[in-house]
Amino acid sequence: MSETVADYLLERLRDWGVEQVFAYPGDGINGIVAAFGKADNKPAFIQARHEEMAAFEAVGYAKFSGRVGVCMATSGPGAIHLLNGLYDAKLDHVPVVAVVGQTARTARGGSYQQEVDLQALFKDVASEFMVEVDVPEQLPNALDRAMRTALAQRAPTVVIIPADVQELPYSPPKHEFKHVPSSPPSNPVAVAVPAEAELVRAAELINTGERVAILIGQGARGAVDEVRALADLTGGGVAKALLGKDVLSDELPYVTGSIGLLGTRPSYEMMRDCDTLVIVGSNFPYSQFLPEYGKARAVQIDVDGRNMGLRYPVECTLLGDAGGALRALLPLLLRKEDRSWRAKVERDVEEWWEVMAKQAMVEATPVNPMRVVSELSSRVPEDAIITADSGSAVNWYARQLRMRGTMRGSLSGTLATMGAAVPYAIGAKFAHPDRPVVALVGDGAMQMNGLAELLTLARYRHLWADQRCVVCVFHNNDLNQVTWELRGMGGAPKFEESQVLPEFDYAGFARGVGLEGIAVDKPDDLGPAWDRALSADVPVVLDVRCDPNIPPIPPHASFEQLKSVTEAVLRGDPDAWDVVVKGLRTKSREFLG
Repeated sequence: MSETVADYLLERLRDWGVEQVFAYPGDGINGIVAAFGKADNKPAFIQARHEEMAAFEAVGYAKFSGRVGVCMATSGPGAIHLLNGLYDAKLDHVPVVAVVGQTARTARGGSYQQEVDLQALFKDVASEFMVEVDVPEQLPNALDRAMRTALAQRAPTVVIIPADVQELPYSPPKHEFKHVPSSPPSNPVAVAVPAEAELVRAAELINTGERVAILIGQGARGAVDEVRALADLTGGGVAKALLGKDVLSDELPYVTGSIGLLGTRPSYEMMRDCDTLVIVGSNFPYSQFLPEYGKARAVQIDVDGRNMGLRYPVECTLLGDAGGALRALLPLLLRKEDRSWRAKVERDVEEWWEVMAKQAMVEATPVNPMRVVSELSSRVPEDAIITADSGSAVNWYARQLRMRGTMRGSLSGTLATMGAAVPYAIGAKFAHPDRPVVALVGDGAMQMNGLAELLTLARYRHLWADQRCVVCVFHNNDLNQVTWELRGMGGAPKFEESQVLPEFDYAGFARGVGLEGIAVDKPDDLGPAWDRALSADVPVVLDVRCDPNIPPIPPHASFEQLKSVTEAVLRGDPDAWDVVVKGLRTKSREFLG
C-alpha cells in the first residue's frame, strides 16, 4: 500500500517529536484518522470532548512543556470550534499548530455541506502562518514551516488539508521550478544580545536610581538566576505579571507577588513609590498599576520589538532574550549599598502574607474561598502544576498561592476565557505525567465545559505515572466574578437571572465517571480534604461549597471606594448586608492587622 499524504503527515509529526495530538474526529479528516490506525496510534490521538477543549489542551501542553502543542479538527464546525483555544494561544504567545480538514476540492465553491472559508476564518488568529495544502508536494514545507513559525513566534499556526488531498499518494517536492523543499526538523535557539551602547545607557539609568522596582513576566522564565542577581545588585523588589507568577519563588523575601487588579498591596505600593522601573519579559497591559508617568525612569527588556514602550514610556529598550540581555547588563551595574528601599519592600511583603493568612480565616458561610487556596498553598507539593480558570477563583490563585520549588502555574492570562483550567490540566499531565496537577475552577466554568472534560481525564489517566490531578471546584452557585464586576465597576446590584447557577453535585459526578469525589462544606474539613486529594492514586474532584459574598477587593481599594461599592449594593442587591459586612471584615484585616 502506497504512503498517503495523511501517512506522511503523521510521519513528519513523529520526526518533530510530537507524541500526542489533541483532537476530535470528523469526516473532514477521515483520511488522517485512518492514518492514525495504520501508524499504531503514533503520535497518540487524544480524543477531547469538544474541539475547543482539544485546542485548550494543546495550549496547556505547550505552556508547561515548552514544546509545540498540536491539535486537530474536522472541516466546518470542528474548525470553528478551535478558534477560542487558538486565540488563547495567540494572546498568551504559545506555540500551537492546528491541522484542519476541509471540504474536498471537487466540491469547493458549491455551497457544499460544512464548506466554510477557512482561510478567512483563521486569517487573524493564525496571522503568523497559515497554508492550505492542495497538492502532496506542498506538505513537507507547509508543516515544517508551521512548526518552526509556531516555535519562533510563540504563536498558533494552521495547516489546512482538504479531505481528498489527505488520501492522495504522497510525493515529495522535486528539484525543479515552482517546487519548495524543506529541511529536517530542528529547533535552533538564538540568544539575541542588545547593542553595547544601549546596554551602557540602561546601566547608567539603573545606577542613578535609588528605589528600583522590577516587573517580570513569562518572558523572564529562562532568566531566573539573572533576575535574582539584578534584584540583589539594585536592592529592588520584584513584582510579577500573572503569566509570570511561577517564574520566581514567593519564598524570596523581596518578591512582592502579583500586580494589577488581582495583585498585592506590596506590588501596588512599590510601583507607586519607585523612581526606577525595569521591565523584563512582560507585556502587562494595565499601565495604571505602573508608576505615574514622569515619576520613574524605565528600562525594558523584551525579545519582541513590537512590545517596546507599549505599556510605559521607557527611556531605554534592550531588544533581546531576557537571559542574554541581563547577562550582558549585570557587569555594568553598581551594587547599591543603601538597602533601606529593599528593607521596606521586604517588610511590606512579610506583612502582606500575614494579612493574607488573616483574610483567609474571615468567617464565611459555609467556606471562605480564600481559605481554599490558603490551605492548598501550605500543602501543595513543590513540583506541582497549578491551573486557574477565569473568574473569582483567579483572585485567590493570584494572591493566596505561594509559588515555591519547581512549581508551575498558568491561566488564560490575556484572553481571560472561561473554561481553560481543566483542559490545561489535562495538557499539563501529558507534558509532565510524573507530576501532580491542580486545577482551580469556578462552578460556572465547570458547568460550561469542565464536567465533560472529566470524562477525558478519566479516560487517559492510566497513561500517567503519577495520576494525581485535583480539580477543585469553588461551588457557590454564582457567576461570581461578573457579579462583583456588576457591583464594583457597574455600580449595579446582583441580577439573579443572569448570575445564579443551577445546583449540581460535582463530587457525585466525578464518582460516576470513575474518579474520586470529595465534598466539603465545613471550613475545618478543608485541610484534611486537601491532604486526601493530594495523596490519592486517582484524579479527584474536590467540591467545596464557598461563600459567594467574600469580596475580591483590589489591594489599592480605600475605604472611600468600598463606601461607593456599598452604596451600589444597597440599591437592591439580594445579599446586600451580607456583602457589606464580609467586605468590611475582609478589608479590615488589611488596614487593622
